[in-house]
Amino acid sequence: MPHPYFVSFEDRVAPRFPAFTNTREVVWHVLAGAAAGAGAQYLYWRWTASMNPDAPLFSILVATAETLFFLGTLLFYFDIWKEGDTPRRTVPATRADAGLTGDGGEISVDVFITTFDEDVDVVRPSILDAQQIEVPANVRVNLYLLDDGHRPEFASMAQATGIHYIARDTNEGFKAGNLRNALFQTDGDFVAICDADTRLFPTFLTHTLGYFRDPKVAWVQTPHWFYDVPQGRTWENVLRPRLGRAAGMVGASLAWVTGRTRVGADPFLADPVLFFDVIQRRRNRHGASFCCGAGSIHRREAVFDAALKRKAADLQRAGRRFKQTLPPRSVALQPFRFHVSEDIYTSMQLHGDPEAQWRSVYHPQIEARMLSPWSLDAWAVQKLKYAGGTLDIMLHDNPLFLNGMSFVTKLHYAATFWSYLSAVWAPIMLLAPVYSMLSGQAPVEAYSATFFTYFLPMILLSEAAMVAGCKGYNVQSGRVQAIATLHIQLRALAAVLRRKKPRFPATPKTPVLGGGRHHAVPALGLITVMILAAAFGVWQYLSDVETHSAPFLIVNVFWLAWNAMTLLRGYAGALQFRPDLVTPQPRKAIAHVKPKTAFQ
Repeated sequence: MPHPYFVSFEDRVAPRFPAFTNTREVVWHVLAGAAAGAGAQYLYWRWTASMNPDAPLFSILVATAETLFFLGTLLFYFDIWKEGDTPRRTVPATRADAGLTGDGGEISVDVFITTFDEDVDVVRPSILDAQQIEVPANVRVNLYLLDDGHRPEFASMAQATGIHYIARDTNEGFKAGNLRNALFQTDGDFVAICDADTRLFPTFLTHTLGYFRDPKVAWVQTPHWFYDVPQGRTWENVLRPRLGRAAGMVGASLAWVTGRTRVGADPFLADPVLFFDVIQRRRNRHGASFCCGAGSIHRREAVFDAALKRKAADLQRAGRRFKQTLPPRSVALQPFRFHVSEDIYTSMQLHGDPEAQWRSVYHPQIEARMLSPWSLDAWAVQKLKYAGGTLDIMLHDNPLFLNGMSFVTKLHYAATFWSYLSAVWAPIMLLAPVYSMLSGQAPVEAYSATFFTYFLPMILLSEAAMVAGCKGYNVQSGRVQAIATLHIQLRALAAVLRRKKPRFPATPKTPVLGGGRHHAVPALGLITVMILAAAFGVWQYLSDVETHSAPFLIVNVFWLAWNAMTLLRGYAGALQFRPDLVTPQPRKAIAHVKPKTAFQ
């Protein structure tokens, strides 16, 4: 039985993700091309005809930020340009069919369920569901509980459920170390990785093993589906008991201001459908989808092959020779790189091997259910880990410098890095209207009709292209998160630049109520600054100050309001979320937990 809080979500059915139709793809390509052309035309005009001679540094700074955002848009367009699903094939009937050595004999699969400090009620359903996996003919499956917390109650649970139990005395390498410890004690040809809350569907193996008929496939990644994301209630239903007939009008206003049509629905914007069904799925056309940890299955040979070559290269750089034989209990090899982002780090190493030419497959349909982060603290820790891990890789072991990685695969990784680097120039665009209002200086020579002639087509075509290219998913939520997490990304970048190593804290997997609202303080502070800047600008205009003309005021007030509401939307759901607004009620009290920081 799962944790009592999640009983109400048990009957939810996983969505299916249809392929992009040819007609929609053509529309997307036309709009993307038009948006790219309009953006290039706008930037050409910005740099050649619109710079403000009275504020050259400010003008150059804003134009540079606009240019960098445009380059990021082009990378994103490339990233999601075209779907290319790998045709699903039947499960290999023999070892040879799966590219394995040995004539005859079974194909063995190890299922690893990793845990550190999660509750028994969270892990038990993962074990029970894994035991319901459909096992294909000539395939042998072994289930392992990898307990990095070395807890007696987990050993007892493993024994009671009849699965293998592996623990260790230290937490070296955290999850990656936990996986390594188990890999040296097992021998499965393929290894499925599950987090403590990953509940595999019965079809997991029958739908993924067939891809390994291609001997160059190193791993298969499936989508993450957070089945517990609350649907909430409409504003009108929440407000009606207190406001009566006025609830509809007030609710509509609150929905527009907060950017959320339902109270308590997906409070932390956790739904990852845009990332998986658009970004990961379309990277698959180049075999470049990276591993996201849970819900993936790996070829053991590929994992160890990469580790051996990595170790050989390290020792060669140290002036020592390394004989490529695998000791029974190596303490040096890292099949999964010891890193806060061990999944993407190991993916890079495999994608960058020119000799083995490993590739990945993204399976586009959901094969497991998982739990989402359920507190501002948990949400912030998760975002800090993602940002810190990615930036650490980019600055200290950038795959773009790997000779063996194909150019198109490098572009896909570059899109990921660029999205996190945008935290450097995003504050310029966020604060530009504040500076304009306070100083009376504009980043353009004038907000004339010519400006809008170039600016509006770029904005409108870009919005249309994003809607078409992203299958109609809510792209605004991604933008909201990017701005809401700006201070987290900058914190991660500062830590990485100081060579402060990211830590590996686990994201809490049960609801955590109360606390964590301090993460909203930077956003609320910026909103206050924007309101004061707008008020100052209006006062200057009413005082007939020459620099604050009507077009100047309208443009800057619009952007201040837009930016402020985007910041507000990033935290509005978390600030107003209460469990009593989500039905049915939890059946027992929920613990208060403060997770560790993501950096030492």
